[in-house]
Amino acid sequence: MRGKVAPESIIHSDGWKGYDELVDVGYDRHFRIDKTKHFAEKSVHINGIGAFWSFTKRRLAKFNGVKRNFEIHLKECEWRNNRELLQLLTSLNRLVAKNKTLMV
Repeated sequence: MRGKVAPESIIHSDGWKGYDELVDVGYDRHFRIDKTKHFAEKSVHINGIGAFWSFTKRRLAKFNGVKRNFEIHLKECEWRNNRELLQLLTSLNRLVAKNKTLMV
């Protein structure tokens, strides 16, 4: 992790013993999630970030990668990931209705 993750980062991980030494090498803000106790809780889910990146990689692959405006594409993926399908459809319908005069 050294050289890839800043020492002042907050790290959330599962209980894998390979993470035991993180505090010893300077990662003082390391929090473990016991999946056997908290796996189903909505507020604590270690797999959430993995699911987000999986979704994001699949989405961006459709564009053969993103060379420009990566932050905007990433923010869109975050927005999509944090909404249910019904919310996405409602937003899409609202945008279409608002801009239907432009669509000819």
